Amino acid sequence: MRILAFEDSYDIEALLSAGNIDTSQFTIEQKWNSEDAISVIKEFAPDILLLDHFMPPMKGLDVLKAVILAVEKEELVRPKMIVGISSAGFANRAMLNAGADLATAKFNLATLEIWSE
Repeated sequence: MRILAFEDSYDIEALLSAGNIDTSQFTIEQKWNSEDAISVIKEFAPDILLLDHFMPPMKGLDVLKAVILAVEKEELVRPKMIVGISSAGFANRAMLNAGADLATAKFNLATLEIWSE
């Protein structure tokens, strides 16, 4: 499984490992900012896309909207799972309302069932 994370504060692989997820079965790429997000997503072609809401220069919500638009224009293949990850509940609700499949507090990321699928 290919995982692409846009997260500027915490190491996603370390968060998953701390939650007893065996990350050796995944290819994980983390971007610490959202510059050229759509190009990065096209190039990496993730199965799971993790989007932090509070991310410079483009918020995760804006990246999500850009992904949805690019998919509608057939410029991008939609990742199988898009997950909003924020410590703020309102930010996660906004991601769900905008089209994310799941949303969770980033410290609860390892509890999602998607890692065992």
